[in-house]
Amino acid sequence: MDIRPLTPAYAVSPQIAVQDMPAIRQAGFTTIICNRPDPEVPAELQADAIRAAAEAEGLRFVVNPVVPGSFSPALLDAQEAAIGGSDGPVLAYCASGNRSAIVWSMLNAATLGVDGVLTATRNAGYDHSPLRAGFEAAAKAR
Repeated sequence: MDIRPLTPAYAVSPQIAVQDMPAIRQAGFTTIICNRPDPEVPAELQADAIRAAAEAEGLRFVVNPVVPGSFSPALLDAQEAAIGGSDGPVLAYCASGNRSAIVWSMLNAATLGVDGVLTATRNAGYDHSPLRAGFEAAAKAR
């Protein structure tokens, strides 16, 4: 498991597995957001399997699949609601953590500034500098 914090309250990760749930809970996360569409993964990694394991550990589980390149207002609103509805730190995952980090950046560009979200994601290992214009647009729209 490769958890990459963007803030103390929000981290991203590449694909997680059923056996990762105890470690995720022990790391202090209370909510998991699945940003990976089920057609990308085998049955044992699809949302229902991960949800069952997460809920067995007492974790809240939210499905908000992100199709690469598709960051609609509804998707952003759903991610924001999932984060806002959490009673503790959130772990969002997709194939590499990249899409989960982009969604977070789009949600936070207005408050942290584009340079702020680019720094946070760079520190987590993602170079989103080519997405600057999109983050600027998101900041204006939110």
